[in-house]
Amino acid sequence: MSFIRPLLEVCIICYCSRVSAQPIDRQALVRRHTVHNTRPDPLSSLSVGNGGFAFTVDVTGLQSFPDDYATGIPLITESQWGWHSFPDTAGYSLEESFRNYLFNGQQRPYAIQWKEGRAQKAADYCRQNPHRLPLGNIGFDILKKDGSMATLSDLSDIRQDLDMWTGCIHSHFKVEGVPVEVFTYCHPRQDAISIRVFSPLLREGRLRLRVRLPYPTGDWADNGNQWTKTRLHRSALIRPAVIEHILDTTHYYISLAGSFTTIKETARHYYTVQPRKSGSFKCTIRFSLAQDRRPIPPFAATAAASARGWAAFWNKGGIVDLSGSTDPRAPELERRVITSLYLTRIQCAGNQPPQETGLTGNSWYGRPHLEMYWWHAAHFALWGRPELLEKSMDWFRRA
Repeated sequence: MSFIRPLLEVCIICYCSRVSAQPIDRQALVRRHTVHNTRPDPLSSLSVGNGGFAFTVDVTGLQSFPDDYATGIPLITESQWGWHSFPDTAGYSLEESFRNYLFNGQQRPYAIQWKEGRAQKAADYCRQNPHRLPLGNIGFDILKKDGSMATLSDLSDIRQDLDMWTGCIHSHFKVEGVPVEVFTYCHPRQDAISIRVFSPLLREGRLRLRVRLPYPTGDWADNGNQWTKTRLHRSALIRPAVIEHILDTTHYYISLAGSFTTIKETARHYYTVQPRKSGSFKCTIRFSLAQDRRPIPPFAATAAASARGWAAFWNKGGIVDLSGSTDPRAPELERRVITSLYLTRIQCAGNQPPQETGLTGNSWYGRPHLEMYWWHAAHFALWGRPELLEKSMDWFRRA
């Protein structure tokens, strides 16, 4: 019954707020829970997103060191539309995995995990496909003075903040004493991220943007860093700033716009974006299932749209301010409320029920977990934001 006291305090605080007619300062409430990172930590990855698309970053504000983060919260770009299946060269069917069980007096077929033979292979294939697809890795290539590539251990003076009021990840770090500052946003209505970078390394040509395309592993958890299967998929620059990625029957597009001079494929599925030699660099990277001919929103437009969208989210519906509580647990309870609202908004508010790990990571092959969907999305309606829940309700009719 330990939950009763905090809940009673919430009710008392809300009641007193109504009586005194003192509105909650929502901006101050959200911003006192700004997330801070001061060192690399695979369990402290941060994400931005718009409900059906999410982008998870390391301490550089991008996905610069995916292999270092693969054992924690991986650096993945995922969308609700990004699905892939491996070719079925053996012609498996779901029925091959069935076994009959007595249920309500009748023999009923259920798909099970067989231990051997063709039934096992059929069950494994159907369990594995379709799976959610890590769409691409967007990171920095940072050259040191000796020409070698900087590693995660070469970063120092790390300061990174996630401002949940505007949806901005603001990252600072140094390489060999040279500062780098990065702002990262997600567009609220397009599956796109925008960045702005300030660093003397840009003038020296030692800081570049990188687009790297993995191949899915098909494992229960895909960390988006399968780089070795290069011959199993195709990619190409079909226009000066549009990359097409083809994996079996799945293909999608990555479009870029910003203050860069060239995009080159420097290795198979590895594209280098060369910024102009100035003190700052802006770029928007958009992912789409079909070729999108709309203009790519620039950084300023994405940042402004993100700030407006998040202000609208936080200013509508229910909110809890526990600053008046004397219970020592109140600050942590309040923090969990705010961060949970943020995390579910960025990845559980699309037109499909989310997977268990949302769009931050890839578990259970990226399939929706309907028992977890209750925790991920029902609160939108309970807290007065029913339109965020309604978007995914039609999935049940389709399914």
